Amino acid sequence: MTNINVLSTTKARNILPDLIESIKHTGKAFVLGRRNIPEAILIKFPTEYSVNASDITNINAYSHSFDFLADEPELY
Repeated sequence: MTNINVLSTTKARNILPDLIESIKHTGKAFVLGRRNIPEAILIKFPTEYSVNASDITNINAYSHSFDFLADEPELY
């Protein structure tokens, strides 16, 4: 397993309003878990959510997972 910083569910519950504000303004994601085992991730909701696409497609489109493609040559 990677060295990921896991926020306990108890701590997250106690600071939930602050977490939401931080995510909303910075876009930073938070990993939540129990006993230092990742179970969920909190991320900013997509600003351009498409009702025609699945939830996972909307999240992937909003994430930075494919940013590297902007620097790649057009192959097709």
